Order: sequence, then C-alpha cells, then structure tokens
Amino acid sequence: MNLSKDNRATLCPDGKYRWVYEVSMLKNPSILTDVFKVLGISIGIVWLFMVAITACDGNLGLESLWFQTRLFLLILLLMMALGVVAHVIVAWTYDWKYKVRFTLDEREIIHEQLPRQMKKAKTLGLLTTIVGLLTRRPSVAGAGILSSSHSTSTSTLAQVTRLIPCRRRNLIKVNQPLNKNRVYVADEDFDFVYHFLCQHCPKAKKS
Repeated sequence: MNLSKDNRATLCPDGKYRWVYEVSMLKNPSILTDVFKVLGISIGIVWLFMVAITACDGNLGLESLWFQTRLFLLILLLMMALGVVAHVIVAWTYDWKYKVRFTLDEREIIHEQLPRQMKKAKTLGLLTTIVGLLTRRPSVAGAGILSSSHSTSTSTLAQVTRLIPCRRRNLIKVNQPLNKNRVYVADEDFDFVYHFLCQHCPKAKKS
C-alpha cells in the first residue's frame, strides 16, 4: 500500500471519494478519549441508578451520598487505568497505528478497518469473549462478540445531527442517533471533506 498516495481523498470512477488514514494511537488521543467518555457515562448511569434506589428506600443523606460518590469515583479511576493499559496493548497489537479506509459520497460515509487489522480485531474480540465466558461475565463476552464482528461504521448523511471538526487531531466527528462515526483525514483534504459533509448533512449542527 502506498500511503503517500492513498491518504489523499481521491475521486474514483464510481463517483465516490476514497482515502486511507493511519492514526498514531500514542500521539493522537482521540480513541482513548472516546474510551474515557464511554467509561464515564457508564459509571455515571450506574451511580445515578444506585442513588435513586437509596432515595426510594429513604436512606439518602449527605453521608450516604458522599460514600456512594466516593466509591464510584474510585471505580471510575480504576476503570480508566485499565482502559489505558488496554489501549496500549491494542496499540502494540496494531503496530501502534490504527489504519482505516474511508469511502464518501453524497449519501453516506463509510469508516472501514483495513483487512489486516480486521483480522487482529477479530482475534482480540475472540480472546475477550473467551475471558468473559471463563469468568462467567456475560457483559464481557458480549463486548468481545461485538468487537469481533464490528469493523465498519457507516453514517447516512441525511441522518447526521452534528459535525464536530477537530483539526489538531485530523478528526471530524460525524454523529447521528445511536451512531458516532469518526472520520480521519489528512491536513491537505481536511477543509474539503468537512465542507463536503456540511453541504450534504442538512440536519447537522456545525461546531
């Protein structure tokens, strides 16, 4: 693969733009940031649920609220530390780069892992599934099954609700209900791709 050529958004004979981008998983924190956000939201939802149960039982006071909050903050810190370790392991498995191919036209944008990394992702997902089954944790096994089967993310432009450009990270966040796509693009084509998305995402709020 000649990345010096393929990393530029190129109009192909079928009318679609295609390019390949390599994300440095150590220098570009965007992937790890998304992991932290997911962990924070998940822990926050569980915390709210536990506080609501305590309130319904009539046992909610400042002391109990602080105890639960402190407990969940400790859990969050632990999960974030594990997230960093997992990120480094995955980055090492991927040779420190997340390689992805994008296909863009007036209807949709497709984010697709390159075939070689897809095989590694499926292997990691399978290992996660096995660990989940051995430890009798269905949630872990389910996460492994999802990660091993999910290697492509497609956004229908007509349904996109928000576009967030992050030029320093060569990233455009393409968000729609139940799907948050991440589009990486080289400096030379960043403005072109962003404006193309703005023109073809009529419902999207632009940041």
